[in-house]
Amino acid sequence: MKTIPLLFVAGSFCLILTHGAAAQSGPQPQSSGTKLITLGTRGGPLPTKDRAQSSNLLVVNGSLYLIDAGDGVTRRIVQSGNDFRKVGKIFITHPHSDHTAGLATLLVSQWEYQRAEPTDIYGGGVEALVKGALAYLTPNAEIRWAEGKKRPMEAIFHGHDISAGVVYKDANIVVKAAENTHFNFQPGTPPYGKYKSFSYRVETPDRTFLFTGDTGPSDAVAALAQGADVLVTEVTSVEDVIDVFKRTGAWQAKTEDEQKGWIRHMEEEHVSPRDVGEMATNAGIKTIVMTHLGPSVRPNDDYQRFADEAKKYFSGQVVVAKDLMQF
Repeated sequence: MKTIPLLFVAGSFCLILTHGAAAQSGPQPQSSGTKLITLGTRGGPLPTKDRAQSSNLLVVNGSLYLIDAGDGVTRRIVQSGNDFRKVGKIFITHPHSDHTAGLATLLVSQWEYQRAEPTDIYGGGVEALVKGALAYLTPNAEIRWAEGKKRPMEAIFHGHDISAGVVYKDANIVVKAAENTHFNFQPGTPPYGKYKSFSYRVETPDRTFLFTGDTGPSDAVAALAQGADVLVTEVTSVEDVIDVFKRTGAWQAKTEDEQKGWIRHMEEEHVSPRDVGEMATNAGIKTIVMTHLGPSVRPNDDYQRFADEAKKYFSGQVVVAKDLMQF
């Protein structure tokens, strides 16, 4: 694997990693090969100044595929040098707001500029998500309709609820999903049996990517990751988040049982740097890209300690992603 240390793209330094395998021949609408862009690398619903929320863009032979659509995704697509109108397939790992809050903005931006082809959105609970987004956008659409727009949004944007297995395939990619362990709803609660959280394996002509989304340790995700080249993974430090809670007083406000329950939730529904390193080793991964970075009490935290910890259990390359990095 050859590494080019730095490239300045759209106002941000970007690390580019190129893989040795050559792209297979076939239709090449704009350019051949596969490129991953980490559009948004912040986890959690709290906005921050330097990182947009979770989203990743795959550019495969010139076609654009989006994995998650957190707040800021449309702007980040533009900043990456790509055309937001050409994103035709979107894969949502789960319907938490930090993975979906930018979806409506992307859809209405495409509609305003009259994207003619359908945009398909895949994931657990996305049919309701897309229906709600279109309802939210209807007042604007009715006004624009009077101003000359004549293509109904419902004719363009389509949500598809999925289950585990192959969820999409075309000449460029095959997308496979596995339900992960991020959701553990109690029976009788509103989301129980209604919403699922997925990880995605995306196979392209020259590289295979595993996008964990949010997950805890999971045999299904570990199996899905086998033989992939790049693991694009969330990573969490329970201690870091507790430190943030203590600073705000939220931790002290919890009872002892609530504190224990919260820690159990974090350990079961998220992965630590050690979890990431061990999974990558067992799956034969070549490169780990750490993203979905959580809150920290450290100003301008670079999270390098996460990579250093994972390297104790993994001998390949580990990169802590920033927004607009390219791989």
